[in-house]
Amino acid sequence: MQTASGKISLTMADITTLEVDAIVNAANNSLVGGGGVDGAIHKAAGPQLFKECRRIGGCPTGEARITSGYQLAARWIIHTVGPIWRGGDEGEDDLLACCYRNSLILGRQYGIKSIAFPAISAGVYGFPMERACRIALKEMKRFLEKSSDMEIIAVCFSNSAYRYYQDAMQEL
Repeated sequence: MQTASGKISLTMADITTLEVDAIVNAANNSLVGGGGVDGAIHKAAGPQLFKECRRIGGCPTGEARITSGYQLAARWIIHTVGPIWRGGDEGEDDLLACCYRNSLILGRQYGIKSIAFPAISAGVYGFPMERACRIALKEMKRFLEKSSDMEIIAVCFSNSAYRYYQDAMQEL
């Protein structure tokens, strides 16, 4: 998907292997690693990431923090904490949108030109994948329409996630 100032693309990949300026980590509030993509990023980046995340001291849901990429191909890791799905009546959509918005704003502040996102909250946190993909793409598109020539990549780890992203792209 091309916008006036940037581009959004989809890929099936292991986010830890991508050669982009930044990858986004679907982190937990402590930032010190966990399961899923968070654990994979911490493992691939090496022990220095754990040390830097401990110094940061955590991150509230919906906000974002940035660290070095250490042993990753990406120079930066933007950590954001997505909401846990509780049925949709506790502000989950807005918090998820904030994750994407705040990560992109932080990326712009650091001069990042290419950034890769996993499907935040759509794994262990239980956010419905279809809904998460629509929110993600809406925020990406909104960001690019306003001010950035950034390349944004939605990284899918499964065929079903890829299909949900494709469907959401067609809706936009």
